[in-house]
Amino acid sequence: METLNIDSLITDLALILVLGAIATVLFKKLKQPVVLGYIVAGFLASPHFSLLPSVAVEANIEFWAQIGIIVLLFSLGLEFSFKKLINVGGSAVVTALIIVTGMMGLGFVVGKMLGFAAVDSIFLGGMISMSSTTIILKALTDLNMRQRKFVPMIFAVLIVEDLFAVVMMVILSSVAINNTVQGDEMLRSIFKLSFFLVAWFVVGIYMLPTVFKKFRRVITDEMMLIIAMGLCFMMAVLAVKSGFSMALGAFVMGSILAGTVEAERISRVIVSVKDLFGAVFFISVGMMVNPDIIVQHWGTIALLSVVVVVGMIIFGTFGMLATGQPLKIAVQSGFALTQIGEFSFIIASLGMTLGVLEKSIYPIIVTVSVITTFTTPFFIKSADGFYAWVERLLPASWSKVLEGYSTHATQTEMSESRQIWTQVAKRYVLRLVLYSVVCVALIMISDAYLEPLLVRTIGREWASRLGALVTLVVIAPFIYALTRPHIRVSEREKLLELSGKVSYVPIVVMGLLSLLLGMNFIMTVLYTYNYSSEFAIVAAVVMAALIALLFAPVLRKQLAKVEQHFIGNVNVRENRRTGRGTNLVSDLHVAYMTVGHDCPFVGEKLRNTNLRQRYGVNLVNIQRNGVLHPVPKGDMRIFPGDILGVIGNDEQIQRMLPLVEAKGGADRTPVEDVKFTHFAISERSPIVGKQLMNAGISEKYEALLVAVQRGEDDYITPTPELEFQPGDILWIVGSPKRLHALI
Repeated sequence: METLNIDSLITDLALILVLGAIATVLFKKLKQPVVLGYIVAGFLASPHFSLLPSVAVEANIEFWAQIGIIVLLFSLGLEFSFKKLINVGGSAVVTALIIVTGMMGLGFVVGKMLGFAAVDSIFLGGMISMSSTTIILKALTDLNMRQRKFVPMIFAVLIVEDLFAVVMMVILSSVAINNTVQGDEMLRSIFKLSFFLVAWFVVGIYMLPTVFKKFRRVITDEMMLIIAMGLCFMMAVLAVKSGFSMALGAFVMGSILAGTVEAERISRVIVSVKDLFGAVFFISVGMMVNPDIIVQHWGTIALLSVVVVVGMIIFGTFGMLATGQPLKIAVQSGFALTQIGEFSFIIASLGMTLGVLEKSIYPIIVTVSVITTFTTPFFIKSADGFYAWVERLLPASWSKVLEGYSTHATQTEMSESRQIWTQVAKRYVLRLVLYSVVCVALIMISDAYLEPLLVRTIGREWASRLGALVTLVVIAPFIYALTRPHIRVSEREKLLELSGKVSYVPIVVMGLLSLLLGMNFIMTVLYTYNYSSEFAIVAAVVMAALIALLFAPVLRKQLAKVEQHFIGNVNVRENRRTGRGTNLVSDLHVAYMTVGHDCPFVGEKLRNTNLRQRYGVNLVNIQRNGVLHPVPKGDMRIFPGDILGVIGNDEQIQRMLPLVEAKGGADRTPVEDVKFTHFAISERSPIVGKQLMNAGISEKYEALLVAVQRGEDDYITPTPELEFQPGDILWIVGSPKRLHALI
């Protein structure tokens, strides 16, 4: 058994980090992406550069690099979130699909022309199909173009590309293992991946936000770092046990955590870990650069660089045009995507790890990435000029056709009745997928763990009876969820109002399909516990009838709680922003909203905004650049990017929210050192016997008194003359540590 050489491990790590530090400082001075500095540092530390000491054992760097891939994918997942994918819309999905499939096909053809094997050509197509989020973000920031109209569309496409890259890694792994492209095997891999993603999404969303909410007050940044990295590596291990890569597991866990209110906090506490191991990964990429291979294959490198640039421009522009974007936006988007980056290296590393990728391809693709990274700012700046040239050459009839198609694609609206049926269909498919995955997962757990346990404990005969009964009872609420009506009463009434009738054919078809699926799950459970086919069919019919007729009220109530909890966790960040679900006194609740650039209050002093008079809300704090200003004074001004903490009811907050977040409001999580809380004051309280005007609650304790409760239902609106009495319950906003002195 080999032992780990600690001395060489630390020595190699020290060498690459010192070289990395020097190279990144140099590249920062040259105003170039830091990633390129890491690649140069890796080359300097490699055996291919003899003027400096090289690493003693390259396997040591591979060890650190694998951790780097896991942490990188975890951090990418934190910026992803499944809800964000839904919000980017179908246009981003279509555009990304056109780009990825087009570039993969182009890469495969070019690979075969260059004499690569089929598997190498497939991997080459995957490597040149993914643009780099990091490089694009850096280029747009340096060019001061982050606020251009095409930028949000580019980022939406990049979000979808990240998901496609993860799917591609699974498919490429399957191709590499089987050394061939088999349609049934690929479909099986995609189905298995989909099941894995949905299953862990459901479990993670149902549990993690609840745990974070319960223990939020005791979780420090140190603890959050340990929890986040523990969850990351745990999911990486589970992914391997399920037949996937560790990188996929890390990405999935990051995506799950991205939907929680702790997402930004986790991103902040892991940033140092991500930077460290991410640097090691990119340095390991640089170590693969072999000057001899580059000189030998300079023609291939030049050809692939041209293929990446031209292919991305063509497919990116066409993808945007196909989804109804104007020609100018499409051209700007296509020219911004002209590079490959981190995912190309990860896919190349996957091929090397699986032993199916030709070794010379790795340094070739790294060199192509370096070249396209340097050229990206040039192409972004030249997009406007190219568009002007195309517009002059384009026939007037073509311009009218493109303009008409763009206007039609972006302005076409569905009828109200069609919108209702679309919502019903989406809800039906979503429920069908989620509850089916839950049922399948529970049946698999029962088969793998419950049955063996019962056989060892009570014998095979009783194990079959008890195991089947327990499993059926557990999945019964989810089978009921599958078979219950899929159209709401309000939707049915609206359809009647619009057209005078409701077609029940779609409802009946959906109901029958769901019923058959539910009965199939019941029969599967009975088959698993060795019951005969005849008995399984009869039992499925009987149980379906019992669920529908006898147990429906109980199951409906149980299911409503589960769904409410799950939906609340899915929307926890949105609820945090709007204040839903945080009711405090009567219908009042605290909400946080980010000030947009077009907010009408920007630049005004608080005393001049008249927020309480105009909207009925109380402003309790302002967060600016990470600094919290509790109970801000009247002369403080409001600026874009400020996070306002306000108290009001649903109507007041919903009326104020779109004005405050007008164009530029960001989805950021507020600092929560200030709480809206309540407590009773004792005889020893320093404010007992004092009037509000003399108590110094605002000045001494930086707090805002919202209401005073005397008795069970007697709420007193604070006035300057209000005198505090022992036993008064203060409903107050402030720092819990400072407010403790008032008790």
